[in-house]
Amino acid sequence: MADPPRQNITSIVKAYSNRLFGFIRGRVPTTADAEDILQEVWYQFSKVVDTEPIEQVSGWLFRVARNRITDRYRKRSEDSLEDLAFEDEDGELFFNDILLAADNESPEATMLREVFWEALFEALEELPENQREVFVWNELEDQTFQEISDRTGVNIKTLISRKRYAVQHLRTRLQALYEEFMEY
Repeated sequence: MADPPRQNITSIVKAYSNRLFGFIRGRVPTTADAEDILQEVWYQFSKVVDTEPIEQVSGWLFRVARNRITDRYRKRSEDSLEDLAFEDEDGELFFNDILLAADNESPEATMLREVFWEALFEALEELPENQREVFVWNELEDQTFQEISDRTGVNIKTLISRKRYAVQHLRTRLQALYEEFMEY
């Protein structure tokens, strides 16, 4: 049975949000990823119900969520700097830990952050503007691709592609610094 689109969107969101979030959260590494995917599912749902009826709302929502999770895993393997890490005396340390850790104010950590940020911004300046913007918005300002797409009017797949090129360049460009940290 098809739901009349406009009057039942709110009730559908209320009815499925918790179950859908639990389904997604069990399949992705972070709550933020789950929230992003849920937002993408609701966005796609809002676009579809205005143009065509959905006979099995539950099945449709979970299928879209599953597809978004799969897409996220495919893209994540190439598109994240979080994979860059080095070993210190306490174990593995990720660049994100260095860059964002305010609790470690040792002179070494401070110097390491300064060197890394300088190298990162230098490498970012080498990128074409559209790649640099997508990387900064998504990685440093934590904006979703959907938010960027809504603001710029650029297709999400194009934004993902631009970010992938940026990440590839940054990995290559920062590899020497990474190896230097490994020796440190």
